[in-house]
Order: sequence, then structure tokens, then C-alpha cells
Amino acid sequence: MRIWDIDPGFLNDRSLLGEHRELHGIASILIHHKKGYSRHPETRRWQDRLAALAVRHGLLVAEMALRGFNHRSPLPPLLGEVAWPSCCIDSPAAQYGLLGRKYHGKPSGRLPLPRNRQELWARHKYSLMARSYAEYRRLGHRVAIGEIGFELLAAELVTWLRLPPPPGELGNALCHMWGHVSAQAGPLPETLPPPLLLAEIQRLAMGPGGPEYIRHSTALGELGCWCGKGDGGLPIL
Repeated sequence: MRIWDIDPGFLNDRSLLGEHRELHGIASILIHHKKGYSRHPETRRWQDRLAALAVRHGLLVAEMALRGFNHRSPLPPLLGEVAWPSCCIDSPAAQYGLLGRKYHGKPSGRLPLPRNRQELWARHKYSLMARSYAEYRRLGHRVAIGEIGFELLAAELVTWLRLPPPPGELGNALCHMWGHVSAQAGPLPETLPPPLLLAEIQRLAMGPGGPEYIRHSTALGELGCWCGKGDGGLPIL
């Protein structure tokens, strides 16, 4: 059993669907107080973290939708404070290594696994911009001058991507992403709300001739979990 901490875009189709299945299993154990696998380390780290588990489910569903999978298994309403597990079974940096070995000679995920800090940053930059433009500038500078290594960068990015994007920062990031697909579509459609604007960016990025830089961005999938979120900063699941 495993719930990954890194973005679902790095999972191949089999791993993505597998995590979705195992997440439902863990949720069922915790909600209904079942004994099977209740002592498994993955189950135990999500104890009293059901609201965060629901967010992870939303991220999986957003990535599944981007790849064209139909989702017909919503979680029951899981209310409460979104408190994430304080530890990982494997560090985020180690998880990339695990996937690299697991996928050797096999299909990989939508996002190519990063080989260095520059590639790791390139995959995540618009996701971070959607949380904080100031932090995007600061962390981007640290990457550029070599002040932060792969392991610490991977951990910081996981932490940031667990936060809901503020509306203004989200809109700014979507405008920047639109700039990369606008050659195919023309000026920014100012009247489109964020969910529809993201859907249009997804359509253009994933279509023939779509810009690889956006197609290989975590933001293209994970922001779908947050666009149109409900009250309390929780995503629409």
C-alpha cells in the first residue's frame, strides 16, 4: 500500500489508478474502523488526516481527468481541518528514485521524472506561482544560483503544493500559462472563469503541437483540483 507525496503527474497510468484504489481502501479502513491493514505504516500515517486524504484524492482525480479517465467513485464527505501527515515513508526525493527504478523499461507518467534540480523546478514552477509569486521568485533564484539541492527542493515543493492557491495568485499563474499556448488560440479570454480557462489551457497543451513546457507542468493537472473550490479552501472533489 502506498500513497505518494509527489505530484500524481509523475505516476504512470497503472500507478495512478493503483494509488486511487489503495487510497479508497485506506479511507474505508479509517472511516469504518476496519482491522485489515490498520497497522500498516501507510494507513497509520493517515490516521486523523482524512480531510488531507480527501485532498490527495482530488489531486488524483484531477490527473485522471487530464488523461481522459472517467471517475465514478467519489469519497464520502470528509470534513475537518486539512492536516497533512508530518512524515513520509520515503522522502519526496527518494520517491523520484523509486519511480525511476520501477519504470525502467516501462511506460512512465505524464511528467518526465526530474534528473536534477533544474528539471524538478521546471516541472513545478507554475504550481508554486499559483501559491505565491514572491516565493516563486525567491525559490527560482535559489535554484538558479545552486543554493538549494534536489532533496530539499523536492521537500519544499511538496509542502507548497499542499496549500490551496489564493484566487489572485491562481489567476496570475493561469495568465502566465496562457502565454505559452496563446500562439494557437489568440489573446487571453478575459471573461473565462479559472475552471474554464484552465480547461482551455489543458486542451491546447495536450493537443497536437501543444507546448511541451506546459504539458510537462504539474500545474496543468493539479490546479484542476483547486479551480472552483468550495468554502473553506477545500477542493471540489
